[in-house]
Amino acid sequence: MAGTGLRIGQGYDVHRLVEGRRLILGGVDIPWEKGLLGHSDADVLIHAIMDALLGAAGLGDIGKAFPDNDPALENISSVVLLDRTMALLNEAGYRVVNVDATIVAQRPKLAPYLPAMRALLARHMGVAEGCVNVKATTEEHLGFTGDGSGMAAQAVALLEQMEKGWQK
Repeated sequence: MAGTGLRIGQGYDVHRLVEGRRLILGGVDIPWEKGLLGHSDADVLIHAIMDALLGAAGLGDIGKAFPDNDPALENISSVVLLDRTMALLNEAGYRVVNVDATIVAQRPKLAPYLPAMRALLARHMGVAEGCVNVKATTEEHLGFTGDGSGMAAQAVALLEQMEKGWQK
């Protein structure tokens, strides 16, 4: 029966930090000395969320949906990719119930930017802000995130199956 199926997905992403790139997390441009390296804008938070959404819907992952060897996707905004992911979910008959995500980074301090990330993500997923949670943590100077050579993010998403043609 439509509207009764719940699906959960998990996502994870990691990118190297380099000089000469903008730092974009959750669609928010964060002033900092380094940015994330990737084929797109390398927004680890949105990438982890997209993987969780696609996984919950049984639609593979972002590498399948948006291959990193596609020249049309070079330097593309991950917000655009999130919008395309939402179109895929809509076509498959799913809507977002909620998303919970964590950014893992030693620096910069991300707390001031989390509300803006949350608002942007909720708007693009077509849900209330209360349905999106974004956190940030450090790894106490351990590993590649702790030594500042990269950032990671993980996310879980809950989807609800709807009738075909659901619109956000």
